[in-house]
Amino acid sequence: MPRRGLVAGPDFEFFQRRYFTPAEVAQHNRPEDLWVSYLGYVYDLTPLAQEHKGKGQTWDRGRGRIVCLGMPGSWMVGSDGGCSFPGDLLLKPIVEVAGQDISHWFDPKTKDIRKHTDPLTGALRYSTPRGRFLHVPPQLPRSDWANDFGKPWWQGSRYEVGRLSAKTRHIRIINTLTSQEHTLEVGALESMWEILHRYLPYNAHAASYTWKYEGKNLKMDSTLEENGIWDEDEEFDWLNMDSTLYTPALLLYFNDDLTEL
Repeated sequence: MPRRGLVAGPDFEFFQRRYFTPAEVAQHNRPEDLWVSYLGYVYDLTPLAQEHKGKGQTWDRGRGRIVCLGMPGSWMVGSDGGCSFPGDLLLKPIVEVAGQDISHWFDPKTKDIRKHTDPLTGALRYSTPRGRFLHVPPQLPRSDWANDFGKPWWQGSRYEVGRLSAKTRHIRIINTLTSQEHTLEVGALESMWEILHRYLPYNAHAASYTWKYEGKNLKMDSTLEENGIWDEDEEFDWLNMDSTLYTPALLLYFNDDLTEL
């Protein structure tokens, strides 16, 4: 474990968290910053969107829509297909679900897009209620559709950024040096180092503090429950009580570790 001054811990300049909350995924809801989650994982599809947005397009950041440049009236990609760039219209169903969980698109057993029997051809093909999207074959053979893209975007881990937190909880972090208090939503399976990483925007020197709960030093490689900070949401529900009435508080004590020298 590397050390900074007297404090042991990971190098946060290159630190990557393993878990992301649904609320975090929802913040990436624009074509130029496009995340989705499915089957328990989080994916950054921004490179895919940039690759297929078309040379004659730009992003309407305020409205999250595709604007076609060089066309009369700056057409929008809508129900009529907009600019009529073949790849661009296929991006529309993906842009529409930016920041959302799309697990319902997939078969949990095969981890592939759900399939159905096409009523026209009788063949088994992908089910796309929102419309056909990138890398999904057309209903009938076409000479303008190429399948030389390799694996579809939903297969493999090239766009994967981490796992989706199936259960989240709230904690309070109190800086005993300044008396500042912040409430964070964290994943139940995150280690204390990952929670510390979430807290850095509020205190860039959070790693220079000793983290305690009920007077005991916390093990930074362990989760909240492994440190004895139990998730009592189910008990609150069983008692018909509001779980927000009690939020565990972690206390931070500053170490004079000379990291700023």
